[in-house]
Amino acid sequence: MAITEYEDKIRDIVENLDKEEFIFEFLSVYSKIAKSTITKLRKGTNNLSKVPGEYHLKNKLYFKQVSGDTLQAFTDLVSKISQQNVNPRYIVVTDFKNLIARDTKTQETIDIDFKKLPRNFEFFLAWNGIEKADFERENPADLKAAERFAKLYDTLLKDNERISRHGLNLFLIRLLFCLFAEDTGVFEKDIFTNTIKSMTKEDGSDLNCRIQELFEFLDTKIRPEDTPAWLRKFPYVNGQLFTEQHTNVVFSKKSRNLIIEAGELIGWDKVNPDILGSMLQAVASEDKRSHLGMHYTSVPNIMKVIKPLFLDDLRAEFKNARGDSDRLNRLLVRMGKIKFMDPACGSGNFLIITYKELRRLEMDIYEELGKINGSMIYTSSIDLGQFYGIEIEDFAVDVTRLSLYIADHQMNLELKRRYGDYLRETLPLHKVGDIRCGNALRLNWDKILPHDKDDEVYLFGNPPYLGARDQKDYHKKDMEYIFSKKIKLFKNLDYISGWFYLATKYIYKSNAKFAFVTTNSICQGVQVGILWPKLLDEVEISFAYTPFNWGNNAKKNANVIISIIGCRNYSSDKKLLYSNDKYKIVRNISPYLAEGSNEVVIAERKPLQGLPNMLFGNMANDGGYLIFDQKRYDNLPMSVKKLTKPLIGSKEYIRGSKRYCLWLYKISDREYENNDFIMDLLKKVREHRLKSKRTATKKLAESPELFGEIRYEKSNFVFIPEVSSENREYVPMGYFSDYSVVVAPNLQIYDAPLWLLGLLESRMHMLWLKNIGGTLGTSFRYSATLVYNTFPVPELSTRRKNEIEELIGNILDIREEEGGTLAELYGSPLAAKNPKPMNPRLLEAHKELDKVVDRAYKSTDFKDDNERLALLLNMYSEMVNKKG
Repeated sequence: MAITEYEDKIRDIVENLDKEEFIFEFLSVYSKIAKSTITKLRKGTNNLSKVPGEYHLKNKLYFKQVSGDTLQAFTDLVSKISQQNVNPRYIVVTDFKNLIARDTKTQETIDIDFKKLPRNFEFFLAWNGIEKADFERENPADLKAAERFAKLYDTLLKDNERISRHGLNLFLIRLLFCLFAEDTGVFEKDIFTNTIKSMTKEDGSDLNCRIQELFEFLDTKIRPEDTPAWLRKFPYVNGQLFTEQHTNVVFSKKSRNLIIEAGELIGWDKVNPDILGSMLQAVASEDKRSHLGMHYTSVPNIMKVIKPLFLDDLRAEFKNARGDSDRLNRLLVRMGKIKFMDPACGSGNFLIITYKELRRLEMDIYEELGKINGSMIYTSSIDLGQFYGIEIEDFAVDVTRLSLYIADHQMNLELKRRYGDYLRETLPLHKVGDIRCGNALRLNWDKILPHDKDDEVYLFGNPPYLGARDQKDYHKKDMEYIFSKKIKLFKNLDYISGWFYLATKYIYKSNAKFAFVTTNSICQGVQVGILWPKLLDEVEISFAYTPFNWGNNAKKNANVIISIIGCRNYSSDKKLLYSNDKYKIVRNISPYLAEGSNEVVIAERKPLQGLPNMLFGNMANDGGYLIFDQKRYDNLPMSVKKLTKPLIGSKEYIRGSKRYCLWLYKISDREYENNDFIMDLLKKVREHRLKSKRTATKKLAESPELFGEIRYEKSNFVFIPEVSSENREYVPMGYFSDYSVVVAPNLQIYDAPLWLLGLLESRMHMLWLKNIGGTLGTSFRYSATLVYNTFPVPELSTRRKNEIEELIGNILDIREEEGGTLAELYGSPLAAKNPKPMNPRLLEAHKELDKVVDRAYKSTDFKDDNERLALLLNMYSEMVNKKG
């Protein structure tokens, strides 16, 4: 049930109070208490108390209806219950003016005006199996505000079909500010809601006039003497929030009531502007409405970006400056000059968290100055004008400004809580820096936030993720606009590459720095060689988080594997490589996010390390006529079956399905020319090829009995599936006899020694595949030229090769003995959802193989995969230099 449903149902019970029925109606709101249980309580059959006005439902409730002193009645009831040695979850006493309740598990007690019971519905959520502490972790104030906002938004849209969306959105932003202001001390308590209730008609017919008058007045600094009394109580706001002319809105009784409910039922003082803003943005975007609560980034993850980018440095400077007022004051001056921009700001959560952290550091500095000087004079140097952003959705731009205003006031209240008399006034609002509505990939960032080479500027954020194959036409045009004259193969790049490229150009030869959250795909596979040489010609990676699962605080957690990359101009300062929130200082961070040089892995036509050639599989180009699934194969005449071979692709190999192909390679036509079935197939193949627009395909029609491309040898071979789930620890590969035909795009190595299969199945090779090969969708993508031909292999002794052969032979035996498909045996243990464990025997055998292969590369144990990758990249660099 949505939060607002709880509130609305309880509010209906309170407003239409039937004292005799209250407790039964109240219990019915909590759906996990069965109707039959409530009916029995009403009849008294399961009421363990025999005192009139008392209801004792075992393990759930002890309720007493009283008249007079509720506190004394509650105290007496608690004492009585303790003597009876019973344990109801809740004890509730009310005279329907006040209500006192205790949660006997947490010992938390509420003592409230009875009319405010709807706002306290979460106190009783244990009846629905939800503990209050767990509920509060879901950001209930933000969800509640967003849900009520959604109802109002839909109602206003229905009543104002022709209204401009910008005008409606701006009204809602202003409305939300007023609701927040009256609940947090910016305005007089409840002044806005009470004005709506007392100064407008119940049908809402004059509400637009009152709203227009109020919004104009809030933007009026010099107040006329004849201002109506109801308006005089409202202060001057400024900040340009109310400067633009109000768009007329048609209100109804329903929309008026929804506004009043938003004022009376939402605790606006408890909202988190970074979370609420994203929720409001989701409400206003129909395609995101079903994901309410999913579109914000958690504070800990935002901190992963801003701490190493600038906050750790500022905190370190503060620590070093303790006891030195001159240094502390210089730090304050520095902080007041820094500029921040999120060029994909959404609803502004990165900007909001940054603002809050700077204000907190500023408070710490003034506290230290107070200790030095014996007294503290607080004059804030941090201002909203230091914060900039770019966002393509105009409503999100307005939400960002609103959220920054809210954050500013919250920090002013935090200042007052810390230092009592020191209060930075929220009004008039401070002007926010340029939050520009537009396409960040088409705008000149330097015109939005101009900077000189010595200015301290930080760019950060979480730009949109779109793979090359997921981009729509307008995304592709954006990429072409940026890259067409700079990078030849830009069509293979993720959309986020545009932000990295423009940020690099922005900070080049200046004191500015940037850090973005990004899918790890731009640091894997072919994209590395396309993008990073251009970036690293001008900047260096100053810090990076190796790939990790990026989540948010929402109940339906949005999970994706990402990295965080920070860049700066070349510097002698230390570089930090993070893994699992721990970092090590390294000499250089490679574009693969490992310690090593900036050299990128380039596809090679032949193996650099002298291994046997890896070949592409056989390509039929037959219109499907030469290939048979199991059902079709079973119905083939025996004269045809004897001319077929098993066909192996990734699905057949990993999932255990079967296909076959008509294989007439090096077969005399005399063996089938009188077979009508075969000749009919070949006729269809010929016709299919002749219809092609490609000259090469048409030429293949001359030999319809053969696959279009043949790479087959009568020899044993290693089989490598082109794609395999990235959720597996190992890609299943196999060793086959010459009887089978590998179908493209899968891969094969003929005359391969068995130890080579062992090497390819090792953790070392899996790591190379993961980082150098990249992924196709959610699967590993194997490439002969990029992965196999470039894979560094140490010199292996005969003894080591024999060890590897014995261990990979054991793995192949276990596969046979355990039975089942390779998909079942290898499972998906790394999957975020529904992980399926790898067969334990098989896993143990792979681990043994890993140990032996690791020792071939390094005589001592590796600390982690980062160390493995760093070694492989260094070996690759040596191979390339040797070749050159």
